[in-house]
Amino acid sequence: MSNSYKYIDPDYTYTDPKTGLLRNLQDITDPEVLLFVESGAVTKRLQELYERPIKIKGIDSLFEIHKQLFQDIYIWAGKKRVVEINKDGKQFFPTSHFDNAFRYIDHLIAEYKKIPKDNKKLLAEKLAEVLDNVNFLHPFREGNGRTQREFLRLLALEKGLSLNLNPPDNKSVYERYMNGTIESNVNTLTELILELIDTNEKKKNGA
Repeated sequence: MSNSYKYIDPDYTYTDPKTGLLRNLQDITDPEVLLFVESGAVTKRLQELYERPIKIKGIDSLFEIHKQLFQDIYIWAGKKRVVEINKDGKQFFPTSHFDNAFRYIDHLIAEYKKIPKDNKKLLAEKLAEVLDNVNFLHPFREGNGRTQREFLRLLALEKGLSLNLNPPDNKSVYERYMNGTIESNVNTLTELILELIDTNEKKKNGA
């Protein structure tokens, strides 16, 4: 699976022109060290959200989650990107139209909140739609995947559902999640989310 992101950032807003690495609060210049430190810091902050989950109010909560996860590493944690991004030739949402996307995602979240807790299929469909739109938005320079997966987990939690799109003991879930988001296939994402919800419900009920 390709991971060829390209960023239009001629002014080096986010990267150090000498090292090519993202500017970071730790002044780390070694890519392996940055990866290690970032991973550890994000894991710690993610655990805090598991212990003290926030209520999703709308798109602003996505930025709140990003700030929580990356506050120890990047000064721009929780802030929308100001550069354009594409991956494998696919352009993510243009920064000039972010406000339109924010309003639409807020609309999707409002619709989700109206769905009864026992309508698992409809909840899964709306979660998949939210995920697809948030992924296309890709509002951050780095950390979009980790932030949107936590965003979905917290949305599901509000309906009493358990949803982990990157379980450590099941790599196929993450692969299906990646395929669904890369291909913008809402049906694939819906099937995955519904399957995870059903599986976790059975575990919770001892089935």
